[in-house]
Parts: sequence; structure tokens; C-alpha cells
Amino acid sequence: MGYRFIIILLCSIFFTSCFEEDKYVNTKKGNFEALWKIMDEHYCFFSYKNIDWNEVYARYSERISESMDNEALFTVLGEMLAEVQDGHVNMVANHDVARYWKWFEDYPDNFDSKIQKNYIGTDYSIAGGLKYKILDDNVGYIYYGSFSSGIGEANINQVLDRMAVCDGIILDIRDNGGGLLTNSDKLASHFFNQKTLVGYIMHKTGKGHDDFSKPYEIFVEPSDGVKYQKKVVLLTNRSCYSAANDFVNSMRYAPNVTIVGDRTGGGSGLPFSSELPNGWSIRFSASPILDAGKNHTEFGINPDIEIDMTDEDIAKGLDTIIEKALLIIKSN
Repeated sequence: MGYRFIIILLCSIFFTSCFEEDKYVNTKKGNFEALWKIMDEHYCFFSYKNIDWNEVYARYSERISESMDNEALFTVLGEMLAEVQDGHVNMVANHDVARYWKWFEDYPDNFDSKIQKNYIGTDYSIAGGLKYKILDDNVGYIYYGSFSSGIGEANINQVLDRMAVCDGIILDIRDNGGGLLTNSDKLASHFFNQKTLVGYIMHKTGKGHDDFSKPYEIFVEPSDGVKYQKKVVLLTNRSCYSAANDFVNSMRYAPNVTIVGDRTGGGSGLPFSSELPNGWSIRFSASPILDAGKNHTEFGINPDIEIDMTDEDIAKGLDTIIEKALLIIKSN
């Protein structure tokens, strides 16, 4: 965990100290030019996504005029940012936030909190950001809805210690939109028995679209606390994003783990921020994180077993994905 933190910290220092933003005037054209240039020099997925950013400039610059009001400018700039199809790319003004949600909007939900209650009721336990319960068939169930919700080593140790009697664990992170990578690493470390390579990170070294450092290794270090040794079924859906996507990637390399559900939403770029002349803030992916095979996971990670919640099961109050996980754990 500490190794990844050091790498990310060094990348942050390197990124912020290496570049000086050009100065632009606070006009409609000046803000457009500033936004396009910030993305052009610092965004990390242009080549991977095969985006012609110069063509985007030509198309959107024609829509900018000094007579347009701020809301119209915000709309046009937001549409330009959506061209990169990245949920980590946002623009924040006083009146609105430009965001890209297509990475999950056109996919099945594959999670229903009301149906989840049919399994865990309201008497589940809570440890930090973890909701957990031992189900009637002696299978442990843990739900972690956001990696922004704090978890400590003591929380995780207590939960896993209580579930030592179970035949296996269902670890459900569906609808987890991300949060802190430190929480992702902390939880993952309890499912590894040895230091394991899980990915790489690169940072920009220049203003060109392909100016990157060498890939730096990312490892998961096994926890000094409880390490779970039985079957683990990790549940995913399209709304698993950012740090949740990172967690799924790490857990692919853990022993005894089966990933079940839908492809994750992706979001593998480490985000950084900047600002336009008019004060609007910009967030964008600047440092790509790859898996252990040096492959991008920006567009998501496929499960080991792909399965959707069916209409028939939903009508019965059943979660098809949880039911599949139960079968996997109870099977020999």
C-alpha cells in the first residue's frame, strides 16, 4: 500500500512542477483556448481512445463567440469534454457540473437495494464503510458502497474474523463509484498471501500526447492482519468505477477469487485538476494505470462469470447475481 502511495505522490509532484500553463485572457475565446490546451497537453488517453483532438478544436471553435452568455459557453465546453468519453473529466462552475455518465447510463443496473434487503434485512452490522452479515446458508456477505467511506484495519480484521466460520464470502461492490485508492489497497491486502504485482502507473513527461514515463510497478502487499483463505466471490456491475475498478483489477490476482456480474465501468486514469481564466475548475485523467499485463482498463474489466439480474428473478425479489455467488461458494 505504501509503495503505491509513494508512486502517486511522486507523480503528483512531478506533474504539478513540470508544466507551466499558458496565460489566457478571460474571454469566451480565451476560456475555450485554455480548456482545449490544458487537455491537449495533459490528458492521457488521446492515443488509446484514438481521439483527434485537433479535429475537435476545429469543430468546437466555430461555436464560440463573445456574444454568447456563460451558460451557453458552459454547455459547449462541456460537450467538447464529453468527446473523450471519460467519467473522470469534469468542469465545475458555480451553476453546474459538466460530467460524462455514458459509461454506465446505457447498461443494466444489475443492483437493487430493495432486493438486497431481502438478503441482509435491516439487522446487518456496520464496520466503517462495510455492511456485513452471515447469511442463513453460512455464507458471509459484505457490501462496500463507496471507497470514499472510511475503513480501518481494525474494521476489516473484525469482519473477516467473524466470517472465519463461513464457507466463503460474497464481497459486493456494485454501484461503488470509487473514492480513495488507499481504501482499495487496504481492503485488497487482506486477500493476498504474498506481495503481488497488480499493475503499472505512468505519468506525463512532456506536452505531447504520447510523452509518458516508463511504467512503474504497483504491488499489493499482504496485510499484517487477518488474511481470508476461503472462497471469495466479488460482485460487480457497470457502476463500479475509478477506485472500485482499481480494486477489481487487484482482486483478479488474488487466490480463491471469482468475479461475477457485469463489466466494470472503468476509469483507470489518475485525475488531476486545473482552472480556466474565469475560475471554472477542470478535472481530467493525467496518469494512466495499467493492469499487470500492461493493458488499459479505462473502459472496464470483464468478470470471470458474466451474468445480469433477470426480470423473472427481480419479480420474485431475488438477486440473480447473489444467487449465482451462493451457488459458487456452496459448490465443491
